Amino acid sequence: MSNLDREAVPAVCGGRGFVVAEPVRELLSPRRVRLGESTEVRRLLPNLGRRMVGAWCFVDHYGPDDIADEPGMQVPPHPHMGLQTVSWLHEGEVLHRDSTGSLQTIRPRELGLMTSGRAISHSEESPRSHARFLHGAQLWVALPDGHRHTDPHFEHHAELPVVTAPGLRATMILGTVDGASSPGTTYTPIVGADLSLTRGADVRLPLEPDFEYAVLCMSGETHVDGVAVLPGSMLYLGCGRTELPLRAESDAGLMLLGGEPFEEELIMWWNFIGRSQDDIAQARSDWMTGARFGEVKGYDGSPLSAPELPPVPLKPRGRVR
Repeated sequence: MSNLDREAVPAVCGGRGFVVAEPVRELLSPRRVRLGESTEVRRLLPNLGRRMVGAWCFVDHYGPDDIADEPGMQVPPHPHMGLQTVSWLHEGEVLHRDSTGSLQTIRPRELGLMTSGRAISHSEESPRSHARFLHGAQLWVALPDGHRHTDPHFEHHAELPVVTAPGLRATMILGTVDGASSPGTTYTPIVGADLSLTRGADVRLPLEPDFEYAVLCMSGETHVDGVAVLPGSMLYLGCGRTELPLRAESDAGLMLLGGEPFEEELIMWWNFIGRSQDDIAQARSDWMTGARFGEVKGYDGSPLSAPELPPVPLKPRGRVR
């Protein structure tokens, strides 16, 4: 999914300066952003209070939206560089096309994982004949320097490992929880899991003490380490935890996001992640001149134009709060 802000603001992220080395409970509120005519998202990362969680650097939560008489998601072709995109659905379908020739319909609790590497472009849209409701999340993972120029590629994993406990079903998106590992390709120590809880569930999920974590609430009401987390909000948890207490007040859906704190300093502007002003400026120029990012074939519409670069220099920094 694209960042469709027409006045894109650079986000400076990475570095360990603002990583919380102990358990905390920091509730993050979303910023509402329009994507096209019929989709509004709640943006949790980057956030004024928190820029990254491990290598996770962008999190949008959308829906559930009634799109029975609407076109639904319509995101025209747009570029990415230096990151992976993770498409995750609870309801509905999203048709993915990209410049490597991939064409794939992604359905609930299937992993759509696109590695942009040095350059890729893609589009996302609700199929013409689609389900009534659309509900999901779009997330980005920053690629470390040694892999940010890798060849672009797309993965679709319809079957994912599941961890169960009384009242809990955890589907692995990326990384490993309690011995279950996702087949999705990763480039840093990272974890992502979809947690389905039944009303009254009271469980403890094992965690890695060296990882930092956050929990995004997709639906229902859950107490995460004693804090009530409602749909569209995210609780940052810091590091130093070996387990996470979860108690469901209703049937609920959560996403657990975590990873080893990301050391490198980054610039994230529009749909690009780079390390310098030149990285970003060159990517914008290449997209606007038709170089490097390839062509998305089959989408009925024009590609997005890049916003203007800000008048001030872009400089990589640490985890500014």
